[in-house]
Amino acid sequence: MSTTTSHTPPESEGRPESAVGPGGLPAPLSPNETTAEIPVTLPLPGSPDPSHPVKVPPKPAVVRRRPLPEADPELAERAARVLPGAAGVLAGVCGIAGCAATTWWAGLLPRAATHALGLPVPAGAGLGPAQWAAYTGAWVLGALGFGGLTRGRTGRAWVLGLFGRYRGTVRRTGLLWVNPMLPRHGVDLRLRHWRSEEMAAADPDGTGLRVQVLVVWRVRDTARAVFGVEDHETYLHACVEAALARVPVEPEGGTQDGMTVAGDALTRLVAAESAPVGLDVFSVQPVQVEYAPEIAAAMHRRRIARLDARQRARMLGSVVDSVEDTVARLTGRGLVELDDHERKALVRDLTVAFCSGRGEPA
Repeated sequence: MSTTTSHTPPESEGRPESAVGPGGLPAPLSPNETTAEIPVTLPLPGSPDPSHPVKVPPKPAVVRRRPLPEADPELAERAARVLPGAAGVLAGVCGIAGCAATTWWAGLLPRAATHALGLPVPAGAGLGPAQWAAYTGAWVLGALGFGGLTRGRTGRAWVLGLFGRYRGTVRRTGLLWVNPMLPRHGVDLRLRHWRSEEMAAADPDGTGLRVQVLVVWRVRDTARAVFGVEDHETYLHACVEAALARVPVEPEGGTQDGMTVAGDALTRLVAAESAPVGLDVFSVQPVQVEYAPEIAAAMHRRRIARLDARQRARMLGSVVDSVEDTVARLTGRGLVELDDHERKALVRDLTVAFCSGRGEPA
């Protein structure tokens, strides 16, 4: 007698026979339900196992520096064409003489002046077209001669331009004649320093500070300083403020070289950003560093506590060295023989004596 046993899949347990599809798979619960096939991709031999991802070493991050501004390469300082001041004086004198001669020619010069100068009386009198032309030419010559006279001073320069175009720079000193039709922009070439107002900054821990800096600078290229930027002094101030936002500054009482390191970093940044506009920056040094008003009191107390702890640690180290030296000398010379208990008692007494003798740290 043979018994046939049929195995029912676990998914079909508790379902009617009509709920079991062909091949032992469960049939849809609702008549209109459709079952979509999900493709499964099996790993090929030698391919990485998806359950164990391969660790790819990360590539080093590339930090791109902010590009520096570029100035117009064609905008560079060049010498302007000027004449000695004597040429302008001579032209002005000739213009005045021409006006006087035209006045005599037109017969407008008083007879007394004519007789005093020994000049003959002109045959024709009055202002005609020829006299008006002579007056105009003499007046223009005198106006150009005297109007173009200027004084070049040491440490200053004139930047010339016409209709928005750069015409040259005058660095010569003394009495000069410059074309009066060209507008002039005075530029100070001397070594200058600027002490800023309080600017926002931060220390290495991110605590807010108020910093004043002293900037030593001068104009190197007058063309770029005048035409390359709207106002080179305002541009320099903005560069200093931007550099302070990126360079941490240690407050007073920090490390010994903290202020020097911050000043060197500020100088490099500001000099690099000011060079395209024709400025030379020699030094940017913090001269006054204070905490922000809202945290100044708390940081002052913390600073006093840090200094007090440092002073106490220094005093304790000095006392320990003195006690050790005293005990070593006493035992090394054979003056006393001490066991462990006596040594501990002597160390305690010497420590108390030295600490009380030094007093409280200031």
